[in-house]
Amino acid sequence: MPEKAESQQLRIKYEVDYRNVRYPRLEYKTGNLLLILPKDYDETAILDKHRRWIMHKEQIIKQALETAEEKTLNLDRTDEELRQFVHSTIKRIEKETRININKVFFRRMRTKWGSYSSKRNLTINTLLKYLPEELIDYVIFHELAHSQERKHNERFWEIISRKFKDYQTREKDLLVHWFLVQKLMCSNVCTRNISAGEENISITS
Repeated sequence: MPEKAESQQLRIKYEVDYRNVRYPRLEYKTGNLLLILPKDYDETAILDKHRRWIMHKEQIIKQALETAEEKTLNLDRTDEELRQFVHSTIKRIEKETRININKVFFRRMRTKWGSYSSKRNLTINTLLKYLPEELIDYVIFHELAHSQERKHNERFWEIISRKFKDYQTREKDLLVHWFLVQKLMCSNVCTRNISAGEENISITS
């Protein structure tokens, strides 16, 4: 069970979870910072080392949570309707881009809206059913763009921008809706991998 803590220096509250892991991780999944640390790891040191990253993410999260108060979710779309929409969207994108998908899977995902594997398999988070169609469409295209570029580098975003000039706005909107969905789930994971030096706040792979 994570331990609750507070950093007077950073003026933030966070949780610490000591696990049998090799490298420490900083995670934002529901709007709160979670430190996943190896046993006997100094939490003060990691907070100090990644201070700038934490404060930057805290600001992004704060803005997203404030915006989320103005948004609503689609509570009427069924899982089957999501499947139908995804498959029809995939057919359209395949014709537009000549990308061929092997298989499509639907499952509940904890930290991202979707993923695309090296075997050309697309996995869709079933929680997407709560989002507007324009965001579902964007997530599908985003994941399929990984067939041309695996990393979120300049080339990848160039591919995205050919179809979605407003991709930065859509990425922010995805984050806002992520917190809305998490709130819904609680009423009924942006992760930084320290070892690899990677970070992702968009909740897309």
